[in-house]
Amino acid sequence: MPGANRLTLDATVVDRGDLRRTPAGIPAVELTLSHRSRQAEADGQRDVECEMHAVAFGEIARALAGVGPGTALRCEGFIARRYRTGTSVALHLTRFEKTAN
Repeated sequence: MPGANRLTLDATVVDRGDLRRTPAGIPAVELTLSHRSRQAEADGQRDVECEMHAVAFGEIARALAGVGPGTALRCEGFIARRYRTGTSVALHLTRFEKTAN
């Protein structure tokens, strides 16, 4: 089974939910991230815009609880199903840092 699943994304926080706790008592926070960039593709340039759901747990969630909409972040993590039985994906943040807009 392949093991590579890492994503780095520069994004802006569109929305951030309240800090909550999972049934196991782990801090969790959900976010919506917006990304815009220009990417090289097929010998040309492509303007890219998208929104992505993200979630963080533990200390990362606690730190993100103080980050508001409009904040620019460099996000790192892995992709997993957003819901256990669904097919949409979410970025599970394992690291982030604030960046300049």
